[in-house]
Amino acid sequence: AFVSGMASGIGDAIAELFAGEGAAIIGVDIDQKGGMASAEKIEARGGRVLFVRADVGSESEVRAAVDAGLRAFGKIDVLANIVGIASEAPCHKMDLHDWDKILRVNLTSMFLTSKHVLPGMLERCYGAIVNMASVQGLLGLAGYPHYAASKGGIISLTRQMAREYAANGIRVNCIAPGTIETPLNVQVLQRAADPQTLRAAWVKMHPLGRLGTPRDVANGALYPALDESSWVTGQCLV
Repeated sequence: AFVSGMASGIGDAIAELFAGEGAAIIGVDIDQKGGMASAEKIEARGGRVLFVRADVGSESEVRAAVDAGLRAFGKIDVLANIVGIASEAPCHKMDLHDWDKILRVNLTSMFLTSKHVLPGMLERCYGAIVNMASVQGLLGLAGYPHYAASKGGIISLTRQMAREYAANGIRVNCIAPGTIETPLNVQVLQRAADPQTLRAAWVKMHPLGRLGTPRDVANGALYPALDESSWVTGQCLV
């Protein structure tokens, strides 16, 4: 399993869970320290893992990471596109650089990793791709036009790829979480003028009365990666 965004949050939880289910993990992240810590945690529990420091918004670095994973484990059966970043600004105040960065990291990265993992999957007529979207790809929240656009793009890309590669035995699904207790969202709270009020508003949005955990999302991502979901493709699990 090739897991992007492995260094923290949802990516870390998915890498740990998939490793616990027996997958060898090719973990990729731009955060060298966090990625190595995640890899060491997996190894301490007897898992097989290769960490590669790479910017998944760079095609050359994605290609090198995929090649390293193939050298280490021989194949990639599962691609988990988890990486994602966010910042806040309304559309009329957004800098073009911020727009481009969010789209490159959140959406273009998923195209690039898929592009370079798919040839091996096509050769074997087998594979599962799990993309991390967001409820913001389905409904709008103020202050995140670039983030919402990237996540909506992920959902559309998922459905298009599912249609295109179904006949080749490759399934493509995505997960659209609500608000999750991740380092990314902790940073959003820290930037807020009133973190407690913002957190309370987040909790109120969720009928279950709490924020999600990275493990909650990892559990949701596991099913579409398994053979038990062999007749499921093009779906968005909210």
